[in-house]
Amino acid sequence: MNLSIVTGRPAPCPAPFNMAAHVLAHAGAMPDRIALAVLGPSGADRWSFGRLERAVLGVAGALEARGLEPGARVLLRIGNDVDFPLAFLGAIAAGLVPVPTSSRLTPSEVADIAAQVTPALALHGPGIAPEALPCPCLGPDALRAMRDHAPGSYRPARPDDLAYLVFTSGTAGRPRAVMHAHRALWARRMMHEGWYGLSADDRMLHAGAFNWTYTLGTGLLDPWSVGATALIPAGGADRHTLPLLLARHGATIFAAAPGVYRQILGTDAPLRLPDLRHGLAAGEKLPATLRAEWQARTGTDIHEAYGMSECSTFISGSPGRPARPGTLGWPQEGRQVAILGPDGAPVPRGQPGLIAVHRDDPGLMLGYWGAEEEARARFRGPFFVPGDVAQMEEDGALRYLGRNDDMMNAGGFRVSPLEVEAVLMALLGVEEAAAAEVEVKADTSVIAAFYTGAAPLPEARLAAHCAEHLAEYKRPRLFVHCTTLPRNPNGKLLRRQLAQEWRPRQ
Repeated sequence: MNLSIVTGRPAPCPAPFNMAAHVLAHAGAMPDRIALAVLGPSGADRWSFGRLERAVLGVAGALEARGLEPGARVLLRIGNDVDFPLAFLGAIAAGLVPVPTSSRLTPSEVADIAAQVTPALALHGPGIAPEALPCPCLGPDALRAMRDHAPGSYRPARPDDLAYLVFTSGTAGRPRAVMHAHRALWARRMMHEGWYGLSADDRMLHAGAFNWTYTLGTGLLDPWSVGATALIPAGGADRHTLPLLLARHGATIFAAAPGVYRQILGTDAPLRLPDLRHGLAAGEKLPATLRAEWQARTGTDIHEAYGMSECSTFISGSPGRPARPGTLGWPQEGRQVAILGPDGAPVPRGQPGLIAVHRDDPGLMLGYWGAEEEARARFRGPFFVPGDVAQMEEDGALRYLGRNDDMMNAGGFRVSPLEVEAVLMALLGVEEAAAAEVEVKADTSVIAAFYTGAAPLPEARLAAHCAEHLAEYKRPRLFVHCTTLPRNPNGKLLRRQLAQEWRPRQ
């Protein structure tokens, strides 16, 4: 019997290994090569590898001078600005643990994050007001001064040492801090050919926010680790601006969530991208219709990858091996991936089961900060189980079948319904609440809030309450008043039934 398991063996991570040092290893040999271009409407702020490393080590020196203990957490409240990678890599170089956060979080969300990770320092970028936190907070002027500080050095680290924390929504409804080791960057080498087709000659433009692991890894760290150039739109860019930036700055690879591709294709402007070799998509399922339309309009393919914050991507198609229609692609070379049945054992190929990646994968997280039991619960024997269902074809390709839980996907961000429901339940007049992802039209889904109460509440009141307590991407776009919410005999809320029953109301 051919079982649904692919066994790989990644190259061992060298030791010692400091992630920041590896990312900037090309600075010595090619100091004048452009590493980063922050693209504005009237030009670009260009950073060579040499300049980038000098500024990173300046930040490291400034942080070391503050006397922070090795392993201390540094909360990053910085948007799509060059200060983000400088602070992120500077902290890692100095042996500290950066904690990237979305610039769109509300004060209450930031306070909850700070309570979990107890930062020793917070760094705020331009346009982000400092929150009331129980630690020193440094603003944009202090960040810029750090660049010119006497340089620090790369603190020696072991591959399994904690390098950074990144927040993801937890199944308990509270965002969890995922702990990643220095070796996580080494593991990303399996994506270079397995997904990107990345080389030193590439110019990678990523349309996401820096704090997102997809942007952080794919848009910045991976290009730099091979000597390529990262192109980042300053302050984000809309669907009309992105094609212009791609063409004007000679992007060879474009990375974004499927929703961004959809927005670009929603314009009537011709898409003339002469330098673009292909696109990359991750964060949510790429609809086949979207991929086909992009191919027709640009003449280039989109290569999709599957992953999550706990392990980044490990299943993908690539320029050298494009995924067959209807499949995600294959486990990347070196990965050990299986499709598990209810007993935790691999099922026969062609049968559905849970996607799983082996605990020895160097890209897999160390755990959840302060939530060891929750981390252990995600394992089935030696395999980590994200909670998505797929089936493995005879040649090892995976066909994605959907999520096994009620997690929602908003523009590529996984959002816990419990987090949204807790906010709704705090509003006077709401008795019960349920959040679910609903399809409003073909290939387009949004977060919907279903609630019970004596009478429907004004939508403006509901929206304002959510805006006060939830980041924009977590906020419901639909509010539906219900008489009752469906539950099973054990009292469990049936969110998927809500989503299915809503469709006829359109």
